[in-house]
Amino acid sequence: MKWTWAGLLALVTVAGCKQVGPYQRDPNDEDAFGSNVPLIRAPAQDRCAALGKASVRGGCDDALYLASEYARRLSVGDEVCLEGGFGEEPGAACKARAAVIDTGANRVKLEVRSARPDSRWFKSEMRHAWYEEGALVDLYLAERGY
Repeated sequence: MKWTWAGLLALVTVAGCKQVGPYQRDPNDEDAFGSNVPLIRAPAQDRCAALGKASVRGGCDDALYLASEYARRLSVGDEVCLEGGFGEEPGAACKARAAVIDTGANRVKLEVRSARPDSRWFKSEMRHAWYEEGALVDLYLAERGY
């Protein structure tokens, strides 16, 4: 039997490939944009626009700007407070803490790390969700009463 260089190279390449077992999968493959990880979309209209010309509109617009800057600057590894102080460093008042585990165009992926029993996030530890930046801005405004 004669081996050609191309045939020998193909045999070596196939033999040298490492087979990935079921426990060696890339965990990010399951959490790609098209998977079952929920995407929380921004509302169609922001809360400040809904206020119209009300006297609190100026404060809302200021908060909208701060929230937009905050959401835009989140990066992998940042810790955030999902309830009881979103937009601030997670402190004693924070009822639910999360971490940024991925980012994308206009999206931030959060993983709930801990939640107190009085939080709506209680029993949601380790859950992942993608949030559009506008959804995070809406959360910021809602926590401030707009």
